[in-house]
Amino acid sequence: MTASIPQDPAPAAPIDLGSAALAAEITAQLSSRLSKVRLRGFSHSASPVPTLVAVAHGSRDPRALPTVRALLDRVRALRPGLPVRLGHIELNRPLLADTLAELHGEAVLVPLLFGHGFHVTHDLPDALAAAPHLTGRIAAPLGPHPLLAEALHGRLLEAGFPAGRPRSGHDAVVLAAAGSRSARSAQDTEHTARLLSARLGGLPVLPAYAHPSPATTPARDAARRPSDIAAAPTVTEAVRTLTARGHDRIAVAGLFTAPGRFATQCAAAAPRIAAAPLGDHPALARLVLHRYDQALLARTGSDPESTRAATVAV
Repeated sequence: MTASIPQDPAPAAPIDLGSAALAAEITAQLSSRLSKVRLRGFSHSASPVPTLVAVAHGSRDPRALPTVRALLDRVRALRPGLPVRLGHIELNRPLLADTLAELHGEAVLVPLLFGHGFHVTHDLPDALAAAPHLTGRIAAPLGPHPLLAEALHGRLLEAGFPAGRPRSGHDAVVLAAAGSRSARSAQDTEHTARLLSARLGGLPVLPAYAHPSPATTPARDAARRPSDIAAAPTVTEAVRTLTARGHDRIAVAGLFTAPGRFATQCAAAAPRIAAAPLGDHPALARLVLHRYDQALLARTGSDPESTRAATVAV
């Protein structure tokens, strides 16, 4: 079993809107072309194409599971014939361990998460290590990427954010994420905020986090995942900061795939507009496939099996 995590290059400080749009268009074209190709270069298995295993966090919110399933239905529609499975880190079934136990051959784990926090850097590699019958790869998280900014923008528009040119000095956005003490995860969120700001014509976008208090963070979780329980500022603090700067039309966009405790908490802190979770937004489905393709084509790792990229034959 081989596990590898593709490393995205460090983000450049300036974000150019034209470049972001071009990158999104290239991704769309690549996804369309790859939907018509077959992959060679992997060992024979029960499934000739590596299975895409979408890894969701899981939530007690009853809306979460149907939302994630709707996203995966859209992924399947974009890439007919690609085996797509779902696994949860916790709280919902199927659990990731159970999904991996049922698979054979090759699998690519695509985290439905938005930064390099503890789940991506520890939980997913541990899950693959516990499934030695699989040859596994771990794709990069969904953020940062121009397609993610496209999905966030789309949900903001649906929530009533002005579609035209914003009123200069009045409009601003808080980008809410679950939060992590991982420095790289925070950098990913900040990069996504810059991409969204560029898509909004330079509008201020301030990252913020669903900062769980000790009373709402179970002791067992704090002990098991000390790196993924807090970050600052909170959404409320970010709204106050933007208000103090003179912004009186503030919207909250969330880096959440599906409804859940953190998504609800962040939306409740919005003074005006709160965008819905990203769910089955078409751009997010395209991004899931893009991360899957990246993982297959990346030359990573130190052994021949993991360094060999797939051969694409039209």
